[in-house]
Amino acid sequence: MTRKVRIGIDVGGTFTDAVAVDNETYDVIAKLKIPTTHEDGVARGIVKIIQKLLSENNIDPEDVIFIAHGTTQATNALLEGDVAKVGIIGMGTGMDARTAKKETDIKQIELAPNKYLASEHTFIDSSRISKEEIEKSIQELVNKDCQVIVASEAYSVDDSENEQTVIETAQNQKLYATGGHEISQLYGLKMRTRTAVVNASLIPKMMQTANMTETAVLDTNIQTNLMIMRCDGGVMSINEVRQRPILTMLSGLAAGVAGALMYEKVSDGIFFEVGGTSVDISVIKNGKVMIKYAQVGGHKTYLRSLDVRTLAVAGGSMIRVKENKIVDVGPRSAHIAGLEYECFCDKDNLANPSITFVSPREGDPNEYVIIESASGHKYSYTLAGAANLLGYVPNGDYAFAKEESNKIAWDTLGEYLGITGKEAAEQVLKLAIDKLDPVINQLIDEYEMDRNFITLVGGGGSGAIVVPALAKYFNYKWKLAKNAPYISTIGVALAMVREQIERSITNPDDQDIKKIRADVMEKIIKSGAKEETVEVNIEIDSQRNIVRAVATGATELRQKNLGATDVTENDLKRITSEAMGIEPTNVRYIANVGRWNLMDAIVIKKRFFFKAKQTNVCLIDREGVIRFKHSNAHYLKFQKSQSDTDFLTFIDEHTIYSDANATIPKVFLFYKEKMLDLTGMQTIEQLTSIMELETENLTPKDEIIAVAYK
Repeated sequence: MTRKVRIGIDVGGTFTDAVAVDNETYDVIAKLKIPTTHEDGVARGIVKIIQKLLSENNIDPEDVIFIAHGTTQATNALLEGDVAKVGIIGMGTGMDARTAKKETDIKQIELAPNKYLASEHTFIDSSRISKEEIEKSIQELVNKDCQVIVASEAYSVDDSENEQTVIETAQNQKLYATGGHEISQLYGLKMRTRTAVVNASLIPKMMQTANMTETAVLDTNIQTNLMIMRCDGGVMSINEVRQRPILTMLSGLAAGVAGALMYEKVSDGIFFEVGGTSVDISVIKNGKVMIKYAQVGGHKTYLRSLDVRTLAVAGGSMIRVKENKIVDVGPRSAHIAGLEYECFCDKDNLANPSITFVSPREGDPNEYVIIESASGHKYSYTLAGAANLLGYVPNGDYAFAKEESNKIAWDTLGEYLGITGKEAAEQVLKLAIDKLDPVINQLIDEYEMDRNFITLVGGGGSGAIVVPALAKYFNYKWKLAKNAPYISTIGVALAMVREQIERSITNPDDQDIKKIRADVMEKIIKSGAKEETVEVNIEIDSQRNIVRAVATGATELRQKNLGATDVTENDLKRITSEAMGIEPTNVRYIANVGRWNLMDAIVIKKRFFFKAKQTNVCLIDREGVIRFKHSNAHYLKFQKSQSDTDFLTFIDEHTIYSDANATIPKVFLFYKEKMLDLTGMQTIEQLTSIMELETENLTPKDEIIAVAYK
């Protein structure tokens, strides 16, 4: 039987990585790393690494059913100011014209120090719009060296006809063009225009890259369409990249957490992708990555990307010493100083060592401590060395040190400081944790994570340097991702197609919800997902009057771990007890519905003279993967025919009533293969409306599990 393979490619600044993953088991069949080919073009490097991956592992091109690559092209273009000049045609009418003229004039956006995105602006009164007026405006912008046209009209999210006319007129003149309504369907003309301008500035560069990359993959005889990583952890077709290149911005940050989500199947956790210079920290909650609006040059956009916090704390972070005291870890890394790590050197190169100091970059203080041998070998002290000395890095890990030489180095530093090497390493690690602590706590509070059930997950080459020590500090469970140095590339290989639509709607009714759901289905199928695999979640933000539809799906029909067997009741109890930190004897198996197993655990907590009973709820799928867990939650199993009786009574029991309003609980539904997140609903009417829509194909006797919590 022929195996089916998924290929992920991650093009970085230094190396291009590729992995081949078995489509059924998710096992990594092969992994490869080659220097990124900047001079010859990225596309040539992609061809080279694919051909090498296929030939060295006897994989036929016909066996590849999915291929995707993550690219830093858009991010690098913005950081380097390598963007096209944009011409904006603003439009508006009546009383709104004056405001629209001002809000569509974006001026220049500073992308990085002394790097700018330049734009020119013209304005047309929509009441007097004509083909001649549009052509005149386009020519005016072209005369000012604009390469891409952006059409942006007040309220184009309600009626995009004028924007479409401008786009078509520009395209007829062989110009790249886009409109505000294509990027976002939210009100907020200035932010919508700004997002469209950033997108437009990337189109020429990304069109060139997309065409070259697509041709490169075709040259390898792989039949399936190339997919590109998005900034929210999903993938999209290369045709969509040509229209919306902005969605690839920051996609490199999203790839790692996508890998943790699919490959490690994390339900609730904090993911750390740790390299040599920095760590990227992101949140996974209820099996989903957390997303927020991205900023470009300090300005908000309507681009929703992975919420990632980046800190200069990583494996290669150098140690600063001032007045014989360790005062800081980083921000400079050994790579920047051009030095090797002390923990990976040969002990023979540390004969008669002494302590000295360097300034990694001009203007840096001469406080970064290094060790130098009598023969002139120099090595940097690093966070990696400290974590290894203290025993946090597991034997065999990518970051595991040469113990003897590492001990010599740290004993030398300890002697210089008048303490032991171990005490010096402990001080270094504490400084690193003190930097990470507030960011982690902020993420936990911001996303209302249940601190009882958090798992810290380490990825990247230096994951083991940071995560085990942090887990001990916070008293959280932890794990290191398998193939951690390649987790981003694995994330690209396993990513799902993702699309979303946001609309400004006040008090959305059934028709609004059905319309946005149908529209996002159409959009995700256009991006390459098979309709049978698509799941749609509807979120309603009543404070900002935003309705959001998020769709995820696969590029072909597949199931997770097809070879996995259903877990037994004892397995389920063990998995639940490990996840919740309680004895298996306190865990109860409650029910099975479709792929879902409902477990609960009653925990008695003593408070002064009282005992409080707490119900912890856990939903585990048929493969033994926890997909949902929460403390102080309540559950109900019911048939669809009981939706208007038992279910409504259940919701009412857990609704908080006050003089002002009724606050319904946060609700999840589990049935057949589906996990339906209804936590964004604000009223019982909204909740039941989406529930009816999503369960319309169920029979009256089909069973559903509802979980509610405050």
